[in-house]
Parts: sequence; structure tokens; C-alpha cells
Amino acid sequence: MLAAQRREWLLARLARDGRLVAKDVAHELAVSEDSVRRDLRDLAAAGLCQRVYGGALPASPAVADYAARTRLATDSKDRVARRAVQLVPPGSTVVLDGGTTTLAVARALPPDLVCTVVTHSPTIAAALVEHPSVDVFVLGGRLFKHSAVTCGAATAEAAQRVSADLFLLGVTGVHPDRGLTTGDPDEAAVKRLLAGRSAETWVLASSEKVGAVSPHAVLPLDAVAGVVTDTVDEGAVRELEGRGVRVLRAE
Repeated sequence: MLAAQRREWLLARLARDGRLVAKDVAHELAVSEDSVRRDLRDLAAAGLCQRVYGGALPASPAVADYAARTRLATDSKDRVARRAVQLVPPGSTVVLDGGTTTLAVARALPPDLVCTVVTHSPTIAAALVEHPSVDVFVLGGRLFKHSAVTCGAATAEAAQRVSADLFLLGVTGVHPDRGLTTGDPDEAAVKRLLAGRSAETWVLASSEKVGAVSPHAVLPLDAVAGVVTDTVDEGAVRELEGRGVRVLRAE
């Protein structure tokens, strides 16, 4: 089998099984583990998988830049958003994370809902300009253009002053073994800070994020109240629930 054929085989097996173990793949293909590891390095460099110790897991397509993500799984994000707004009690203070799924939440908030929204996303703040009864507080800092959010020391300092009832957290990967992940370490740090300043954190996971992994850990699954998702992957849902994660289905 040529190297290119082997990589196609690896991608097909990863799509089927949701994970690759280098030792097992090497035995099945009768090649060295070093050859498999080189293949996985190449696939990871192309953004086609996420390397982990001993093998690989599916890479999240949600690590693309902001403009590309606005066109990704829009119906799925709208379904998740409609379910997520039901978690926002009237009169509460809610932190909306940056991202295209939370932007859909901002747009889905009922027009008569009275609440306070805290966000480090200028796009979410702008989406709420015309909402008549939502007070909006924006956390300042350096703009990370890839995700259209503020990050860095100024954002972290501002986040320390937040006290919220609910944090709606956006991530790029939700995996039963690897937990909650995202593509940038500074973003991950801000997300952890905001979760720590909120009484309850719910993860928003459109279908393409469930079972996927990104390079930087945000939180373990047991650190959040649950996951809102519209995934149809019942096996992934069972794995999450088997780890004690509450899953809210979005339709």
C-alpha cells in the first residue's frame, strides 16, 4: 500500500471508529508504528486529525477562522441556540462566550426577556444592540481576530470582576475522553476564567463538535452542568451520559 493510499485508509477508519490506535493500525496494515506515526503527523498538519498519545482522534472543523465558521452547520447552531435560550431565566446575568453558536443564541433571545449579558465578543454585543430589555456589558482587551473575541491580560482582569448565574460556553471539541477543547490557548484560558465566575456552565455543541478534539483543553466534562447538542450520534451521547454528563437534546 502506497503512503497516499494508507492515509486515505486511515481517514476512512477514523471516520468509522472515531479514533485510531497507532499500534493496532500498524499491526493491521503490516507496517511499522513509525510509518503510521508519520502518516498521522502529516494528516494532523493538514488539519485532518488531532494527534493524541498513542494515536489520533477526529479534528474539529470548527477551528476554522470566524468567517468560515459563520457558514458551517448553521441549521445545527440554530437548533442548539433555540434550546439554549430556554436555560436563561428572566432577570439573570448570563455570560455569552464568543463564537458563531453563541451568536445564534443572542439572536434567539426572546424580545421580551429581561436579563444582563456579559460577553467578550464584539459581534455578540452588536447583535444585542436592538434588543430592548437586555443590558450588555463588554469585557475589553486585545481583539483576537480569528474568533472575534477579546483575550489577554486585560480581558482576564475584567473577567475576575464578573459574577454570573449562567455561562453558555462555546468550544470546538466535545469528546468523552478528552473533555472540552478549543483551538487557541489564550481563548481556553478566558473560557476557564468565565466558567469559574459563573454559578453554572452549559456547553453549546452543534453536531460537528461532538466526538471531535482540538489542541487545547478548556475544562473536563465534570466541571460543567451539561451539554446542549443536536447530534444524531447516539453512541457519542451514550458515552457522554456514561461519564455522568447531562445532555440536553436540541431539535
